[in-house]
Amino acid sequence: MQLHISPSLRHVTVFPGKGVREFIKVKVGSRRLSYRMLFYSILFFTFLLRFVFVMTAVDTIDGERKCSTIGCLGKRLGPKILGRRLDSTVPEVIYQILEEPIGKDELQGRSDIPQSLDEFMAEIKEGKSDAKTFAVKLRDMVTLLEQRTRNAKIQEYLYRHVASSSIPKQLHCLALRLANEHASNAAARLQLPSAELVPALVDNSYFHFVLASDNVLAASVVATSLVRNSLRPHKVVLHIITDRKTYYPMQAWFSLHPLSPAIIEVKALHHFDWFTKGKVPVLEAMEKDQKVRSQFRGGSSAIVANNTDKPNVIAAKLQALSPKYNSVMNHIRIHLPEMFPSLDKVVFLDDDIVVQTDLSPLWDIDMNGKVNGAVETCRGEDNFVMSKRLKSYLNFSHPLISNNFNPNSCAWAYGMNIFDLDAWRKTNISLTYHYWLEQNLKSDLSLWQLGTLPPGLIAFHGHVHVIDPFWHMLGLGYQENTSSADVKSAGVIHFNGRAKPWLEIAFPKLRPFWAKYVDFSDKFIKSCHIRAS
Repeated sequence: MQLHISPSLRHVTVFPGKGVREFIKVKVGSRRLSYRMLFYSILFFTFLLRFVFVMTAVDTIDGERKCSTIGCLGKRLGPKILGRRLDSTVPEVIYQILEEPIGKDELQGRSDIPQSLDEFMAEIKEGKSDAKTFAVKLRDMVTLLEQRTRNAKIQEYLYRHVASSSIPKQLHCLALRLANEHASNAAARLQLPSAELVPALVDNSYFHFVLASDNVLAASVVATSLVRNSLRPHKVVLHIITDRKTYYPMQAWFSLHPLSPAIIEVKALHHFDWFTKGKVPVLEAMEKDQKVRSQFRGGSSAIVANNTDKPNVIAAKLQALSPKYNSVMNHIRIHLPEMFPSLDKVVFLDDDIVVQTDLSPLWDIDMNGKVNGAVETCRGEDNFVMSKRLKSYLNFSHPLISNNFNPNSCAWAYGMNIFDLDAWRKTNISLTYHYWLEQNLKSDLSLWQLGTLPPGLIAFHGHVHVIDPFWHMLGLGYQENTSSADVKSAGVIHFNGRAKPWLEIAFPKLRPFWAKYVDFSDKFIKSCHIRAS
């Protein structure tokens, strides 16, 4: 290409090449302006042509799949402008084969399906298979492995359900031996507490804790860890509530294993006057709940036999059948104001917690008129445990729930709660709790499925004072990856979930935090073969 500018700067001639007489004349009105515009335009188009050439060359060198340098800019910014198409290099037949549905029974008994990736690769290389054969073998192998994985997960969840729902023979043995001791040993029938300490049971200058449990071993760990870590154990009063069948073993244990100078009271539900007089709404609701759950989804066998549900859905349905969700020990906390009419404030403890610090500072927390001091569970470093909102527990597809609550409202935890009983008595929390229990039963458990927390979230809505997460660390019964360092730094740790520390399915890394408060040399513990691991 040749460029010729006339001396007058009024004509610019562009020759395509040597020996070619054809040319283009450009006439411009303004001498100075025309020269500059044409000069810069020629420079721009020359640079553009060279850029496109370099981009195409580099793109070709890179290849269609790599696409890692500036040569891919044409593909990324303007495939249509540069005349390119981003076609997939995967043969269409592979998509067709992989998208074909395959029945569960079609793979049963077949021995030609690869059992591993190595076996699959060996068959493909030896047979020099085409794309269709490759896709068929891949589909069959992945489908078979998915079916086996699903079945294994379901079996695991079923075994965990059975293990967590049953009473281990060691705990059953302990209860029987203690009941026998209560019948034959006067020392196991001592009044708890002794007569001179009875006034402390209604003295609000003491730190009052309430524990509801029918598990003697679990209750002993809570009590021992509470007293051992207290800076003022002589000011600690622990009220242990149990049922009729566990009362004698529980009394025998704490009579023979006193935690002086702390004051321990052991009472059964039938010892409370309000419980024996008239109707108890929570017991009526539990009776109805038991009838509904007895037919709930056909039982565990029907749940496991379902071929359409995902394993995690099956696990949730199995968990809904757990007897603990219909236990009076779980529901009884809603009657704390009636059970302790003389007390102003109590701290309620679940029997699957371990206390690791002095809890007396909880009485210094200003509740600002709220009833329930609890840890929120919607924010925290552990996204698996601390990500719970109302939508995690309540069924917002039901209009009764969606019309009354915000699904993104933060949830809070049961297990270590400060209850201001004076403030509670001024509310309708208990009536609200019973109302929603009835509504859930009327809707065949469609408002929620599990436990006492969902109705608690509803009943205490607007009455919760958020406390520091230090006071209550959750998830040790279902989050195996919980950091040991985080556990050590928590004030109270909670083994909520199936993997209770007294069960064989407990997580080995976390169980020692609970087991350290069990005296495995005790004669009752040894005789029932309860071991540290």
